[in-house]
Amino acid sequence: MRHSPTSYICKRGGGGILTLFHWFLLVLAAGRLTRLIVTDDIMEWLRKPFLEWREEDDILYAYPKGKGLQKFIGELLSCYWCAGIWVAAFLLTGFLLWPVLFVPFVVFLSIAYGASIIESILRRG
Repeated sequence: MRHSPTSYICKRGGGGILTLFHWFLLVLAAGRLTRLIVTDDIMEWLRKPFLEWREEDDILYAYPKGKGLQKFIGELLSCYWCAGIWVAAFLLTGFLLWPVLFVPFVVFLSIAYGASIIESILRRG
């Protein structure tokens, strides 16, 4: 079977295809979930046990609390780039291994982030 240059062969059950469209959905979903975890107010309860906030030059900065696992999670939750790696790994693994559960979740997050991007562009214009 021939596949287009924009598709990638991935193992999923008997073998499946991760297309460029799937990749794009996963990119949007990872961006939205990472932002939700790292910066959105609604997830403050998740970050609170692991982060403390300090003001420096009128800017608030997040610093990890504690030691060991608490500090590691704090470092993860204070860094968009760090959290993004783990979120991407989580979504891709779930998407490939349990598509029935993850495809709706990925599509939902992708739609939410796409709408956010459009709203941000419209507010600037």
